[in-house]
Amino acid sequence: MLEHLNQTPAFAERTVVVGAGGFVGGAIVRRLTAAGASVLEIARRDVDLSRADAGAMLAGHLRSTDALVCVSAIAPCKDLQMFKDNISLIEAFCDALQRQPVAHVVNIGSDAIYADSMEPLSETSCAEPGSVHGLMHLTREVMVREAAGATPFATLRPTLIYGADDPHNGYGPNRFRRLAAKGEKIVLFGEGEERRDHVWVEDVAELATRILGHRSKGALNAATGTVISFRDAADLVVAQFGDNIPISGSPRSGAMPHNGYRPFDPAATLAAFPDFAYAQPADGIAKVHAQALSKA
Repeated sequence: MLEHLNQTPAFAERTVVVGAGGFVGGAIVRRLTAAGASVLEIARRDVDLSRADAGAMLAGHLRSTDALVCVSAIAPCKDLQMFKDNISLIEAFCDALQRQPVAHVVNIGSDAIYADSMEPLSETSCAEPGSVHGLMHLTREVMVREAAGATPFATLRPTLIYGADDPHNGYGPNRFRRLAAKGEKIVLFGEGEERRDHVWVEDVAELATRILGHRSKGALNAATGTVISFRDAADLVVAQFGDNIPISGSPRSGAMPHNGYRPFDPAATLAAFPDFAYAQPADGIAKVHAQALSKA
């Protein structure tokens, strides 16, 4: 749950976004800039967090009056080496934060920290990751919170993110759109019967911007509360193209992830931001298609 320290939104003197060159970081930068915030973008070309002196380098960019956003990660985290590499990045971030404290810290994490549940997940659900990726995000979140100390700290935990600029080509709306754009067959795992929550990257950026404006502290999930099957997601994507893009199933090599169902309760989002509404799947996928066409 979130607690707003600014009841009337007011951005920090400057917001520093570490990981600004990435998919989510870039969306947050654009949204902050559109909202009138002063933003300092820190991408890998500016500070390489894998360097031994990265903490000192990043600290040199910070001021005590800044809001600091941590988006930089190597994701998805697939194995132990990637986990170690991610921890190294966060160690540098935490070192910088301890060298130069700031006014507000916001971490962009993941819903992967939660244990599987057939009941809707909330911000108070058990943090018991079932994957290395989830363990990485939970470890990162704890490390940044501890490094922040008395500084107000908020963490935003998005579920599966989709958007026009996604670089990962992950299974779901992002991959389906790329295949459909090339007129290629969409092949589902099994019959695509797993049901998941998908959140538009622009909604994640909007929530991060609101958290920064309110100088909020606490935790918030970024999840719509609507679960759809991957088959339905593929159908929604194909419908944008007006073409007869084939969709087929395939034999599964293992059990369905998350028992095939991972729902969320968005009540905390509505409590924190009563005028905010998530883009539902059909609308969000249509907006992504329009964005992609505008960039073609």
